[in-house]
Order: sequence, then structure tokens, then C-alpha cells
Amino acid sequence: MKAICVDPDTLEISWQEVPDPKPKEGEVVIDIHASAINRADLLQRAGNYPVPPGASTYMGLEAAGVISELSEGVTDWQVGDRVCTLLGGGGYAERVATPASLLIRIPEDWDFEKAAAVPEVFYTAYLNLFIEGELKEGETVLIHGGASGVGTAGIQMAKRAGCRVLVTAGRPNKCKYCKELGADVAVNYKEDDFESAIRQVSPDGVDVILDITAAAYLKPNINLLRTRGRLVIIALLTGAKAEINLAQLMRDRKRVIGSVLRPRSLEEKIEIHDRFENRFWPDLLSGAIQPIIYKTVPIEETEAAQNILTNNENIGKVILKVR
Repeated sequence: MKAICVDPDTLEISWQEVPDPKPKEGEVVIDIHASAINRADLLQRAGNYPVPPGASTYMGLEAAGVISELSEGVTDWQVGDRVCTLLGGGGYAERVATPASLLIRIPEDWDFEKAAAVPEVFYTAYLNLFIEGELKEGETVLIHGGASGVGTAGIQMAKRAGCRVLVTAGRPNKCKYCKELGADVAVNYKEDDFESAIRQVSPDGVDVILDITAAAYLKPNINLLRTRGRLVIIALLTGAKAEINLAQLMRDRKRVIGSVLRPRSLEEKIEIHDRFENRFWPDLLSGAIQPIIYKTVPIEETEAAQNILTNNENIGKVILKVR
């Protein structure tokens, strides 16, 4: 098979022949038709995101395709089934071995590109809003990076759950799209101080914040939390170190939660998978919520596809077409 490989010295990427994956017990092999770009891939390529033990060393945290091989212990799936899945790695390739327990069957009226846009961002948004952040009906949530893949998924699920949704984004067209998607308020953080802007529309703050920025936003994020508010940090775009006023957290029972999906155990991922599938997969099937695709690019042009995220051009997902 072929896969996207990274030269460790130059960080240049190439589409080249590599050994086929060998499935372990309980796994299937998928012939990949589509994968997707995530910011974690950019970090891995740069050497800043270690691959979890036992995961494929190739980039790619989600894929959609057709099962081509079953290992011992797999009884609920058949060769030829169309599936999508969350991956620990290996999506930038023609084939991948993955646990059968993480598969989702693709509806016949979906193409592989649409299916590949679901697992990583919807699981991440679901995990961090509803499990870590304990977001409930009637609460107010602030989602930073509302036009990102995770942001567009989070907006839709939070609205579906009966929440008031506030977002930040860095361009007028992105703010406009977030509101069209269901956000009640969208703040352009490049034009306005987001803390002041959020205070104007929600004077008493918010219940949950989903944050990708970390250091630079830590103080204003904590300031915006209501009593018993939850700040969930899922990325470190502005750095990993910042001062924090612990007295403020203690007095108002505020919580700061760090959360990453990829390194979690298979058991944890299965629980997230099952809970998401029960709660929001029916909404995806009905069209009540949708994966948002910005662009589909042949996998041979992965460099250009990753640059779209590097330059913050995208609204939603950038898909890699493999077959």
C-alpha cells in the first residue's frame, strides 16, 4: 500500500510504498477511500505530538472506507461493509488496521468524504462539551474557533441540546457562517476584545468554555466563567504556560479541565464512541446536524491540504480523497 510519510530531517512529505497493516485480534483492515486533516497532524509532522504506544506512525486520526479483512474475534462486521472510524493514527494511507469496536456503519446515501469528516471532530466536541464540560440544556457555552471542524460540530450539537451558543472566530465570513449554523452570537476576536464583547451579550458570563487557545486566553476565560463554570482546554495554540488566580477558582468553584482524545485508552474511546452514537448519530442520519466540509483534496496534494489549516483558511473540514 501507499501512505504519506514524513522525512524526519526536512519534514517534507511524500506518498510512497509502505508495508500493509497487520490487524491484531478484534481489529479489521479498512481500504481507505477518504481521510481528513486535523491540527494534530500538523503537530505530529513537526515532531510536537508523540504517537501513542501501539498506534500507527502515519498521520491521520479518522478515515472512511470499506472493510477488506477481519481478524479473529470480529463477528459483527463483514468484508465489504462501508464504515468510518476514529483512529490513533494511519488515516493518511490506502489501508489501516483498527479496532472493530470503534466502527460506525456509513449510510448508503453518504459518500466517503462526508463520513470521513465525522469521527475526530464530532467525538472531540462531544467529549469535551458534554462529558468533560457537563454541558446541560439551558446553559450558555462559549466555543473558541467556532469555524473550525470541532467548532462547527460543537455549535450544532450544543444547539441541538438546547443551549445558548456564543463563538469566536477570526474573520467576518467565519462569524457569519457560525451564525448561519446556529450560533446565537459570533465575535470577531481580531476586531473586538472577546471578553468585553461576550460580557455585552451575557453579562453574568457563561457556564462552559471550549478553548483551543490556552495561555493567552486563560485569564479572560476564567473571568467569564459563572460560579461552577467549566473551562475545557483542548489545544495550546497560544502556548502552554500562564498565570492563574487560584483564589478565584476556589471562591467561585470554577474548574479548568485539560483534555486530549488521542492518547486515551481503547476502553475510554469505546465509551465515547458509544455515547456519541446513541445521542447524536441519529441527528447526523436525519440531517439535523451535518459535517461541514470546506474542501476535498487528493491525498497526493496533502501538503496543500495541510497549508489550508496552517493559514486558517477553512470553515469546517479539509478532506483527503484516497480512492
